[in-house]
Amino acid sequence: MRHLVKLVLPVSILAVGFFFSATMSWAVPEFARKTKKECSFCHPPDSWNLTEAGKYYRDHKYSLEGYKPKTPEKSK
Repeated sequence: MRHLVKLVLPVSILAVGFFFSATMSWAVPEFARKTKKECSFCHPPDSWNLTEAGKYYRDHKYSLEGYKPKTPEKSK
């Protein structure tokens, strides 16, 4: 029993540490408040990836100034 506690306790501490560190990201609610846009404007649903708007925002010093969304091409 004592051997099991010596193994489980450190593993549990590491697992909890990884769990909390995995939730940290640069996507913060302050960006949404600053831009007055929904999170989905820069992130696809259920993803930490960036849309074209999100990449523009990141690459232009966290500003959407001058951003023009691409318009879908109409098929003829």
